[in-house]
Amino acid sequence: MVSSRNPSSIASEREVADDLQPTGNDQKQELDAGALFVLKSKGSWMHCGYHLTTSIVAPPLLSLPFALASLGWAAGVISLVIGAAVTFYSYNLISLVLEHHAQLGHRQLRFRDMATDILGPKWGKFYVGPIQFLVCYGAVVGSTLLGGQCLKAIYVLVNPNGDMKLYEFVIMFGGLMLILAQMPSFHSLRHINLVSLVLCLAYSACATAGSIYLGNSSKGPNKNYSLSGGTETKVFGIFNSLAIIATTYGNGIIPEIQATLAPPVKGKMFKGLSVCYSVVTLTFFTVGISGYWAFGNEAESLILSNFSDNGKALLPKWFIFMTNIFTILQLSAVAVVYLQPTNEVLESTFADPKSSEFSVRNIVPRVILRSISVVISTTIAAMLPFFGDINALLGAFGFMPLDFVLPVVFFNLTFKPSKRSPIFWLNVTIAVVFGTLGVIGAVAAVRQMSLDAKNYRLFANV
Repeated sequence: MVSSRNPSSIASEREVADDLQPTGNDQKQELDAGALFVLKSKGSWMHCGYHLTTSIVAPPLLSLPFALASLGWAAGVISLVIGAAVTFYSYNLISLVLEHHAQLGHRQLRFRDMATDILGPKWGKFYVGPIQFLVCYGAVVGSTLLGGQCLKAIYVLVNPNGDMKLYEFVIMFGGLMLILAQMPSFHSLRHINLVSLVLCLAYSACATAGSIYLGNSSKGPNKNYSLSGGTETKVFGIFNSLAIIATTYGNGIIPEIQATLAPPVKGKMFKGLSVCYSVVTLTFFTVGISGYWAFGNEAESLILSNFSDNGKALLPKWFIFMTNIFTILQLSAVAVVYLQPTNEVLESTFADPKSSEFSVRNIVPRVILRSISVVISTTIAAMLPFFGDINALLGAFGFMPLDFVLPVVFFNLTFKPSKRSPIFWLNVTIAVVFGTLGVIGAVAAVRQMSLDAKNYRLFANV
């Protein structure tokens, strides 16, 4: 008979184990340079909330009205609620597993560390590590591309007949990233991520207000909430929309964010997640529902695109300008957060943990390698303006397993709940359902890439 151990039954064990955690000095002697310099464990639960909010509540939420347009009112709103509930649940499960191992004297600081300890070394080295790196670096490239597109939108607003190309604006955004990438650690981003939290509330409020205004004016389109297209288009549209919603809720770096917490970590992550999901509720639902209400099945893949018609602004130019500025600034914070796993790998490989963090021995390679990393991501974004299609595929293969499947698997293998308990079967159901959705979402992404392939051109000015 498999023993039953759940969070409530091990509460007393946790309190005792808190005293068994290694001290900061003991941990430092064992940590590599990536963990020492990038994943410093100095933050509070509020700092954790800032990091979580920046990594989840990002400009991709502006695509939620487009996702609802392929689902309809009932299915769309239900999907938003399920996405919020399941991710909040799964992120808390990861936190519980991390707390459990920390209380046993072995604090796991990275996703691949969890996979190595729970599933085996090959899982961490050949699956979870590479998948997380691809997803996070893909998020950096995607944020850089979207930042360039927003800069171009401002330029076209000011100079409709200008001849600057998209890749030039992508390079401008990359220049900002070159500076932000030099922030030494994840913890050092806490103030930037506080500003990011305010910015995401600001552009979400602008998007909502703009949608409501146009929805009530003659400038907006006639509202049509029917699902458009043939049967095949509708089916793939549904799965593509589900993948968009799941990816929008995606994170992929929960262990790295929890690693920034100062020990003991018990209970801090739940508070941070509560801060984050308060913002999620305020932004995801207001933007998604107001945008779909205003534009129906004509909602664009980025709701800000609905604020103009054939280059003509439907809202005051200053309002569109302000909304894009808020979005650009937050995108820079999002990109630098998702750059942290890459920074951690570079520090682990090339830095010397025995030298000071700010010694010449460590600063020189840090600046050079991080700059090269940003140059590469900016080049990819400039070359491949259709990277959104590729990112959808990465999201289906990456965010689905990292944020929906692996958390419940880790929990069941760590705490071994009874096979007769509801939590065991809830976790199995989540793993199967979202694992299947990930595969179907990948197929839908490949189909969309094949449909858009005729428009693919390097350095295209789209």
